[in-house]
Amino acid sequence: MNYNRIIVARRLLRNPPQAERQLKMASPKHPLLLLLPLFLSIIAISVECFEEEGRSTLSKRGRIGGGEAGSPAAVNGVLRFKGTKGEFKILQVADMHYADGRSTPCLDVFPAQMPTCSDLNTTAFINRVIQAENPDLVVFTGDNIFGYDSTDSAKSLDMAYAPVVERKLPWAAVLGNHDQEGTLSREGVMQHIVGMPHTLSRLNPDGVVIDGFGNYNLEVGGVEGSALANKSVLNLYFIDSGDYSTVPSIPGYGWIKPSQQLWFQKTSSHLQKGYTSRPEAQKQPAPGLVYFHIPLPEYSSFDASNLTGVKQEGISSASINSGFFATMVEAGDVKAVFTGHDHLNDFCGELTGIQLCYAGGFGYHAYGKAGWSRRARVVSAYLEKTVEGEWEGVKSIKTWKRLDDQYLSTTDTQVLWNKGSTGRRRKRTTGV
Repeated sequence: MNYNRIIVARRLLRNPPQAERQLKMASPKHPLLLLLPLFLSIIAISVECFEEEGRSTLSKRGRIGGGEAGSPAAVNGVLRFKGTKGEFKILQVADMHYADGRSTPCLDVFPAQMPTCSDLNTTAFINRVIQAENPDLVVFTGDNIFGYDSTDSAKSLDMAYAPVVERKLPWAAVLGNHDQEGTLSREGVMQHIVGMPHTLSRLNPDGVVIDGFGNYNLEVGGVEGSALANKSVLNLYFIDSGDYSTVPSIPGYGWIKPSQQLWFQKTSSHLQKGYTSRPEAQKQPAPGLVYFHIPLPEYSSFDASNLTGVKQEGISSASINSGFFATMVEAGDVKAVFTGHDHLNDFCGELTGIQLCYAGGFGYHAYGKAGWSRRARVVSAYLEKTVEGEWEGVKSIKTWKRLDDQYLSTTDTQVLWNKGSTGRRRKRTTGV
């Protein structure tokens, strides 16, 4: 009998974030990890359902809640590439685990840092990286707050997103497995998010029966005044990957359900049809990027020989494979997937034409590793430009990470996708 694992399980009742980290690090596939939802249910706080189920504050696709964004990439609530560089930049923030601000201590930092380290370090990091990168969109990929340690979930959400709200930046969020463990239900958390200023987040697609909360898509239009100004040249999909299994015979984390996959298939097909139809019909679909929290089982396909970044812990995916990766491959437009959940992994690996990427842990109240900097992932898409100076569709997509060290270092810059030959023999003068 392994008494160390029994001790870890007991600690879960006293300190869930520390115990989850130890379980995931010690034995990612051990049965104790699959029993995590049972232990969490013992300590869960009762929550009330949010009123007006199904209500969304977004009256039309692309509208930014609470007002218009200040970024040139979002005019009247519509995202589009900027004409100066033909670039659209996305900042991914994974696993903030925000709680009560200054009174919430940091985890897994050096002892000398502990007296002055709190949620405010997470806020400071967001401010630093936004100032350095000037993103067109900020995406929060779940465990944005750590509900178990949050006194008031609504206040925690307001504090967590304050840096983007104050800057009037367009932003989007999905939920992780910890957001709903406080004073708001899972639906209540998402309802609060969609009502915040400058967000593009949605509760769910209008008129669609679908599992989860926070399934939606965003379209990024071409440069204003260009031939593709009225087409979506970059498609962003946001999906609720759930929290924990509700099926007694299937323990462990949640997964993307058939209703969500059906919505994704229909949305992808509709977008591809619009992009390849007149006027300005294109020969290839616009590239798609997908954001959610819990990694797919396919993330286990990589080792040090075929990834960029690091893999320092096991892949904590659902215990079953719901087939969403195959669904994306069949759709044909997805070029990359971005998740969080496993804080010590920050790699990208390519499988069947799709890059599977982690962001790495961002928040200081989330488990991590002392000496291994908290980090964020940046993704930038670049348009083609003809010799005549006309902006066209997306030519390439790059990514890199920003570390919260002294220099806000950039690391692991790589090309995620390059457009293949379309048979058109027109010289290109820009594009990465």
